[in-house]
Amino acid sequence: MTNETVRVLGPADFTQFVQLTDRDPVVNVFVEHRARLTSLEPRWLGGEVWGRFLGEELVAAMHIGANLVPIGCGAADIDAFVKHALWSRRSVATIVGPVGQVGPLWERLEPDWGPAREIRAHQPHLEIASTPLVEPDPLVVTTTRDQIDLVYPACVAMYTEEVGISPESGGGADLYRARVNQLINKGWQFSRIDEGRVVFKAEVACASTQAAQIQGVYVVPDRRGEGLATRGMAAVVELVRRNIAPVASLYVNDYNEAARTAYERVGFRETERFMTVMF
Repeated sequence: MTNETVRVLGPADFTQFVQLTDRDPVVNVFVEHRARLTSLEPRWLGGEVWGRFLGEELVAAMHIGANLVPIGCGAADIDAFVKHALWSRRSVATIVGPVGQVGPLWERLEPDWGPAREIRAHQPHLEIASTPLVEPDPLVVTTTRDQIDLVYPACVAMYTEEVGISPESGGGADLYRARVNQLINKGWQFSRIDEGRVVFKAEVACASTQAAQIQGVYVVPDRRGEGLATRGMAAVVELVRRNIAPVASLYVNDYNEAARTAYERVGFRETERFMTVMF
């Protein structure tokens, strides 16, 4: 019988970990981004990445921080991680990933970790690796550093609408503003500004050499229904594919019909289903 080991990964495991994420590089872009950013050093991760080995081979992993993300986990892997790594909820705010992994994981954790604040059980994961099907909005451009005061309120509004709580609650304003500023400085924030007001915006949350995951898509309420999201996202896709990575991806709530219609018109296609558990 092959010897099983479950342990925290570190810099020495980086190559094997990236080989694991590369089995599905678009779906796994968040964890690969975190690995490349931190070299799997726990003090830089702000959490840990655990791995399950059969002999010397890394067969599955689990990112455990503010986001709990399974990577390549089947039933035996989930059993092993629940036994060895997930004895408390720690700082986990969300569990997110493919529904085939998150669903069984949550079934095991819910008796001890529940109840969840919200469960989004069906979130289409979408990708595009080609020219958008609609004409991009030429007024959607990469946000510049001097525009932080314009885009920040739109970021707060979008987050509050999507998550149900303000990112500024509990004294989080400085940290959230720093995050927005960081994205702008990287060239990962995009916006359309009409008469001094942001009417559309989106960001790249994470990226690798193979993919970039888009988040925070937002149109101000009084301008919805004008097609700003469709043409705006076409522009974002072009900017992302030209400057960041060849594949753009995102995941969306299944009940958000307006957003799903816009993404389909742009040319996004579903490749996976995600599930998010929020605490």
